[in-house]
Amino acid sequence: MPPVETAAPADTAKPAYRDANVLRWLTAYTASAVGDSVYFLALGWAAHQITSPAQVGLVMSAGALPRAVLMLGGGLVSDRFGLRRVVIASDTVRCLTVLAVAAALALTSPGVWLLLVVALVFGVVDAVFIPSVSALPPRITRPSQLSRVQGMYALGMRLGGTLGPPAAGVAMAVSGPPAAFALAGGLFALSLALLVTVRVAAGPSAGAPADGRRGLADGFRYIRRHPLIGPLAAGSFLVTAGTSGPLNVGLVLLAGERGWGAAGVGWIVGAFSGGAGASALLLTVVGRLPRAGAVQVGALAIGAVAVGGLAGTGALPLAAGLGAVSGLVFGVAGGLTSALVQAAAEPAFLGRVMSVISLATFGLGPLTYAVFGAAVGLWGTGPAFLASALITALGAAVRLASPTVRRAELPRPGGADRRAS
Repeated sequence: MPPVETAAPADTAKPAYRDANVLRWLTAYTASAVGDSVYFLALGWAAHQITSPAQVGLVMSAGALPRAVLMLGGGLVSDRFGLRRVVIASDTVRCLTVLAVAAALALTSPGVWLLLVVALVFGVVDAVFIPSVSALPPRITRPSQLSRVQGMYALGMRLGGTLGPPAAGVAMAVSGPPAAFALAGGLFALSLALLVTVRVAAGPSAGAPADGRRGLADGFRYIRRHPLIGPLAAGSFLVTAGTSGPLNVGLVLLAGERGWGAAGVGWIVGAFSGGAGASALLLTVVGRLPRAGAVQVGALAIGAVAVGGLAGTGALPLAAGLGAVSGLVFGVAGGLTSALVQAAAEPAFLGRVMSVISLATFGLGPLTYAVFGAAVGLWGTGPAFLASALITALGAAVRLASPTVRRAELPRPGGADRRAS
């Protein structure tokens, strides 16, 4: 089915959460997010049944490298062929791949090679799907609603992480990994059916150049020279480098060192998730926040203090409180950053811009886990957390140093849309 491209949506007073077109996109994304969680757990359990623990880890991490390496190219593909066309094509491949592995596991007894191939294929397709789907909001709503849509996007992501694991567990308890893969494929099929109905504003008449190297170079040059997007993108890489290790690997190591045990890890991670959920709800309900550029810089500064504070606390309730603060402020900063970038980016570069932001958010994070673990081994938990806090603060400082970022505002409802439709 050809892409349904329309004129840009009218900038009315109606909030995005009452826009049927935005809600279809949100439901499609949420179904996909739940499917991702189901797929990942099904992949790990299927590998556990047929191979060694070391190879289970290899299978579950196999998709991360191609996703990170190819994500910039995914943004170029989106700009070249159109966001909506690429999102639908990549979601179709995801759906068919997962359904195929469900059938293979149900009808045959394949080796670990099949799971490795599936993980690699999924990682390659995700490199295209993630930046494309995250770049859709400017084409389905007006700039004044972008922060609200980012809140809805974050809520969908949280819902996916909450509903996916128990759904996968039930499916595997009933009929093993084939049923879980089939469930994931069904969720991707639902996502695809909804995406086909989403109305997307017409993009630029000319896509990215056919020469991939030139297209990527143009994209990097555009980001580097842009007075708002450049500092925001640079800050995103530093913030991810400073937060991913301590808020994932670090919490486990900290709980073990402090004697809090697995329950302590659960309390801190749960508090972080609660704070992140609150940030998503805040952006969804409130929508536009005044002085968005300054607010996200302040939020990152508070987050850096919270990360550093985790190193010095010996009380679990205080650690959980700092986890909740971290989830809240990093969620607000991330949502405002995406909204500011999407409102400022020229349509012809939107895919490449969002691929860089997605690489910082989804691609870089897992690569920092080993680095943080090595830092703990060399210096200890406390110094590693403090170093991470300093890197996070540096990310905030890079943005603070830019007058354009400090003065950045999100468009008001009813304001003129400066971009070509």
